[in-house]
Amino acid sequence: MPDKTVYVTRRIPQPGIDKLKEVFEIDHYDSDDAIPHQVLVEALKAKKYDALLCMLTDQIDAEVLDAAGPQLKIVATMSVGFEHINLQECNKRGYLVANTPGVSTDSVAELTCSLLLMTARRLPEGVDAVKNGEWGLWKPMWLCGTQLNNRVLGIYGLGRIGFNVGRRLKPFGFSKIYYTDVHEVSYAKDLDAEFTDFEGLLTKCDFICVCCNLTPQTRHMFNRDTFKKMKNTAILVNSGRGGVINHDDLVDALRSGEIQACGLDVTEPEPLPKEHPLVSMNNCVILPHMGSNTWDSRNAMACIAARNCIAGVSGQTPEGNISTNAS
Repeated sequence: MPDKTVYVTRRIPQPGIDKLKEVFEIDHYDSDDAIPHQVLVEALKAKKYDALLCMLTDQIDAEVLDAAGPQLKIVATMSVGFEHINLQECNKRGYLVANTPGVSTDSVAELTCSLLLMTARRLPEGVDAVKNGEWGLWKPMWLCGTQLNNRVLGIYGLGRIGFNVGRRLKPFGFSKIYYTDVHEVSYAKDLDAEFTDFEGLLTKCDFICVCCNLTPQTRHMFNRDTFKKMKNTAILVNSGRGGVINHDDLVDALRSGEIQACGLDVTEPEPLPKEHPLVSMNNCVILPHMGSNTWDSRNAMACIAARNCIAGVSGQTPEGNISTNAS
């Protein structure tokens, strides 16, 4: 019988459970919904665990870590993002912290391209028109969208996901691809992409894909002032983090025609309330944060998170280590 214990804050795909069973006795919150914060605290107080496998929706703060106790070795999140974990508190207590980097690159890149096409070609409006019986005889100016060829593509954040978005979109025949990042990257030449500053991205591009992380520098980078600098035919797509866009300013920009349309797979907050003005706007396509929603991606995420837990209790460095406590 395993002599290590792990608490899992959600139901996860079976491959991850099977991997955990090799080393751990497993307790978990038996739901597809997020565990309430206080329920997690009480669960960790009731039994001393060696590892905690959490989700992006779980706030791993000082209260949770105090409840976990000093015997905890690792906090492993089944996500690429880790802003929900208080790294300073984990490091202070000597806990390892690990994420699942790179595992959802292809699935998020695919969805970003899909969302761009959905928004540019007004596909959700077309689907609704068919369902609502509005599809009549051919009309020359009905539901006309925007083609991608001979337009200018901009990518804000040319990391793994941004690069793979560009790689998939390049065959559509953009006349130019620009990118903005903290510095120029050598692999941009594989896309024939040209580095530009943020203002250049705003003013030059017909389509902008946001593929960056949320940092103090990127928070609300797209706001009232920046929307004014964009083309009024521009289409903005965000699959990075919701907080990169000021949503109140986005509402105004879409209503006034400062930009043409927007596609969002991430919002601030999440979920976005159904009463939010963006939800009812025809020129805003919103998805429920589906970037990594493929079985390939989720199974891999679960397995990596499980391997990180095993590494954490075995004196090894987790493959997704983001802490300062690796041996």
